Amino acid sequence: MKTKHLCLLGLLFFLISYLFFSKVLPSFQIPIDFAHWFNLIGACLLLSFNNVFSKTTWSFVASIATNFGVIAHIGLCTIDFVMSSYGNDEISKAALSHQISNSPFVFYPFIAIGPSLLFIGLTLHTLRFIKTNFIIVLLIVLSSAAIGFSFFVLKNGIYMLLSCLVFVFGLGFLLCKKGVNN
Repeated sequence: MKTKHLCLLGLLFFLISYLFFSKVLPSFQIPIDFAHWFNLIGACLLLSFNNVFSKTTWSFVASIATNFGVIAHIGLCTIDFVMSSYGNDEISKAALSHQISNSPFVFYPFIAIGPSLLFIGLTLHTLRFIKTNFIIVLLIVLSSAAIGFSFFVLKNGIYMLLSCLVFVFGLGFLLCKKGVNN
């Protein structure tokens, strides 16, 4: 399987996870948390973006951000798997949530800042196309910011899904564009 195919598969899995998160897809996630499994696998496959574009100093910085973002997504999904293991025990979920919120060594790298690094890293990878595909890169930059804004500020799943759709479309377009390395 080519690197481009792994990237496209990662984008597809990531988009499917956002369909679950936004509650557009029916909630049949018991006993398996499909949303977080698709998110976890998608994030890991998105590491392939580090190998698909030409190597420059800028791509090195983008790769570091992407790597840390994927690590943070793994941690975030693990936390959410543990949270979902409590089932309907809302008291235990609240206690775990409180503990995580009060632990800066967990909260910041895995909840507040870390997962955003995946979007930042992927966006940094696309900046090399700003001269040739200004509109697409602008859409990627804006949708990347909109994903975070819709999650942290608006807490709106549909807006988050639409932002992710634009983000995935933009990355997919640049990836499939003629002249991108394998």
